[in-house]
Amino acid sequence: MVLRLSKLFLRTLREDPADAEVASHRLLVRAGYIRRAAPGIYTWLPLGLSVLRKVEQVIREEMTAIGAQEVHFPALLPKEPYEATNRWTEYGEGIFRLKDRKGNDYLLAPTHEEMFTLLVKDLYSSYKDLPLSIYQIQNKYRDEARPRAGLLRGREFIMKDSYSFDVDDAGLDDSYAAHRGAYLKIFERLGLEVIPVAATAGAMGGSKSEEFLHPTEIGEDTFVRSAGGYAANVEAVTTVVPADIDFSNAPAAEVRDTPDTPTIETLVDAANVLVPRAEADGGPWTAADTLKNVVLAVTLPTGERQLVVIGLPGDRGVDLKRVEANIGSFLPIAGEITLEAANDEDLKKQPLIVKGYLGPGMSLNAPLLGTEAAAKMLYLVDPRVVSGSAWVTGANEAGKHVFGLVAGRDFGWDGVIECTDVRAGDEAPDGSGPLETARGIEMGHIFQLGRKYAAALDLKVLDQNGKQVVVTMGSYGVGVTRAVAALAESNHDDKGLVWPRAVAPADVHVVAVGRGEEIFAAAEKLSLELEAAGLDVIYDDRPKVSPGVKFGDAELVGVPTILAVGRGLVDGVVEIKDRRSGNAENVAVDKAVDYVVNAVRNS
Repeated sequence: MVLRLSKLFLRTLREDPADAEVASHRLLVRAGYIRRAAPGIYTWLPLGLSVLRKVEQVIREEMTAIGAQEVHFPALLPKEPYEATNRWTEYGEGIFRLKDRKGNDYLLAPTHEEMFTLLVKDLYSSYKDLPLSIYQIQNKYRDEARPRAGLLRGREFIMKDSYSFDVDDAGLDDSYAAHRGAYLKIFERLGLEVIPVAATAGAMGGSKSEEFLHPTEIGEDTFVRSAGGYAANVEAVTTVVPADIDFSNAPAAEVRDTPDTPTIETLVDAANVLVPRAEADGGPWTAADTLKNVVLAVTLPTGERQLVVIGLPGDRGVDLKRVEANIGSFLPIAGEITLEAANDEDLKKQPLIVKGYLGPGMSLNAPLLGTEAAAKMLYLVDPRVVSGSAWVTGANEAGKHVFGLVAGRDFGWDGVIECTDVRAGDEAPDGSGPLETARGIEMGHIFQLGRKYAAALDLKVLDQNGKQVVVTMGSYGVGVTRAVAALAESNHDDKGLVWPRAVAPADVHVVAVGRGEEIFAAAEKLSLELEAAGLDVIYDDRPKVSPGVKFGDAELVGVPTILAVGRGLVDGVVEIKDRRSGNAENVAVDKAVDYVVNAVRNS
């Protein structure tokens, strides 16, 4: 059926919405694809739904191609399965919780691992039933603290999430590879550039994990890549660790008065005056010779606030996202945490912390670690702090620093953590060359979950020997609404949206330009013939709208081909414009349908 603008539920806007920060948000609202209902929550209008359904269809076809079967869970879920996996607590404030009239606890699903697991447990009990991959396309809910960028970071969104179930790890490897291949095909068909990058599993758990990032300057994820093919989210980058150093002949550490040196810059200046270093010994002191100790406050899912001290080279900064991704194994409880620099109130509770002169525990002074006041504090170090490395660092006394403090001799640590900013020029961990940094939007994420959820929910099957074994699982997600936003973000110009044909709300936008009845009759006839040829057609049949407004709306809406019927009709021609290239051509009226059909089929 031809979509007639005189009847279509559509109102375009000339001005950008006040709260729109990025192009996709501005244009999807202005072109009448979505409307804001509340912060981070959007209503989908007819054109928006058309694009959304086409994205979903591509995903369904590729999931079917690897043998996955579609199911559909409720969005309103009971508390009990999430208690069994401890995620009712671990999610903290990140989920929407509610009670029914009887006082029973529920949540709006942020994700469905538990429900998938329980469904398979309910129906399957033998290795003969596996492997199995099932998926759904469903609304998800997160109590996002700062919803922004329209569909890119909302409180309600649509995801495709699929799960594989296998008897053993070899089967999981096969399922993971199948989903990875399907994802690459999905994004290729959508016309959306993505780069698979190594990632951390985070709160999901599991072993191997990859993200599919769409490169864009507005992306919230930073990733790195090398010319040799290495690619990783910064949270997953591993540092090229220096070799340990023999410290058997290292001189003893020495405490020096260094008044008014609370920063790395002032410390370096003072060090080069107080203890000048010869070129043979490494030349003048730099920030890289110092060990700064940063105090962070971690708020656990229980609400408890715990301090952590991280030692790192003074020329590096702490990347809180990397710390958050890697600190879980050092904490007493799993789950989502918040992480920030310790404030003055935090520091007052730890009297041994001397602000600006903090050092690691050492034999020279009263140790920071091992005391009752610091009993709950972790001391973690960057991988560059290797045994035998010598540092200039705080002496845990105001106005004093210690020179030549040797790691492994004068101080120890509770663990090593990837925590510093990753910079362009750092070496790739696989030796494939220097890294370059870029930003991207996460479009998909795949995990080898392993047996975490199956074990928690007792999902077992009988193997070939009649022995019960815990099933191993994989998890695979695609952001469907996010894909619409990313496509809009990467396919627009100064006039409006420019959709790829695979997802455009129509194949051709017919515009009747003028007042003569013969123009509208010709436009009507062409619209019906294009529809009969199998194309999706939008027809601007509005009788009292100016040509400028009609062309402006057509360019804003972003259908790939615009067919204008106007003054050229007296000469037997219509204008056909390629929205992507901007090229326009006059085509004979009786050739116009074939021209457009060929353009659609060949693009």
